[in-house]
Amino acid sequence: MNRFRPSTHAGATRRHLLGTLGMLGAGLAAIAATPAFAQTAHFPSRVVRIVPFGSPGGPMDVIARIYAEKLKVRWNQPVIVEARPGASGTIAADAVAKAAPDGYTVLLTLPLTHINNVVLQPKLPYDPVKDFEPLSQLATGGPMLIARASAPFSNVREFVAYAKAHPGVSYGTWGNGSNAHLFGELLARQTGIDLVHVPYKAEAAAHNDMFGEALGVAWANPATARALAQSGRIKVLGITGRQRVRSMPNVPTFTEQGFQGFDLDSWIGVYAPARTPQPVLDEWSSALREITRLPDVQERLSGFGFEPLGNTPAEFRASYKADFPRVADLIKAAGVTPE
Repeated sequence: MNRFRPSTHAGATRRHLLGTLGMLGAGLAAIAATPAFAQTAHFPSRVVRIVPFGSPGGPMDVIARIYAEKLKVRWNQPVIVEARPGASGTIAADAVAKAAPDGYTVLLTLPLTHINNVVLQPKLPYDPVKDFEPLSQLATGGPMLIARASAPFSNVREFVAYAKAHPGVSYGTWGNGSNAHLFGELLARQTGIDLVHVPYKAEAAAHNDMFGEALGVAWANPATARALAQSGRIKVLGITGRQRVRSMPNVPTFTEQGFQGFDLDSWIGVYAPARTPQPVLDEWSSALREITRLPDVQERLSGFGFEPLGNTPAEFRASYKADFPRVADLIKAAGVTPE
């Protein structure tokens, strides 16, 4: 018998040892590669896109650029703004819903794309809940009814009296089913006046027609209304929402002027595509909240006529859930029907 024949146990032990060393070597190699992997996986590592609802140069575009500049400094990466106007925000929302879920494309929008359109357009190309992740509501501020500076009325009550004496007064908005459209129809129903709705792709086009007297009045976002009022070109007849805005404290709300159902606040919110990794969502939401709290950003939002907010994704979801039935009721009260 060979005294020096290796035992089965010894061979197994040797194989186990070699396997362990192999695994250890692979682990060390992975550890050595970790910094490079972490650097590659770091968000963001390339150009980021913000897609605002509305036209280039419009209020949403301007606000998107304010945040883009701050994000560029925070992330040391280019952040570009790519407006997608038209179709009551559907084009912009659909583009982001179908974008890669990696956090490099987000939507900056109004309730129109995620609440109003759902009620009024049963065949949307996107699902407002399943296709998006809410990041933060940046600010609140409702539409404002405006008129030329030369108009023979200075508030909503005087406008209603004028419209009763001049049936068929037209008003412009930035889209069918927008809050501006709903408020216009609600005003017509409550007062019995005959108003004609004229939708545009962007509010600037409506304002140009109003100045050219092709429209009687128009609606405007707070930022646009304030700028036009400061230039002396318009009168702000009334503000929707629950309270006056600090930038235009002398303009009364519709509620203060005796009209009911106009106390619904609008908002500016940011969404990412669904299935975006949670760490990326966390970075986005934290960045947006911190930027909204910056004094210069708050000053600019307030200067535009908006009230800064900057809430969390959970708060955004809760706000959306609360707003949905109120907007649906407003659509019913205004008599606006699905297209």
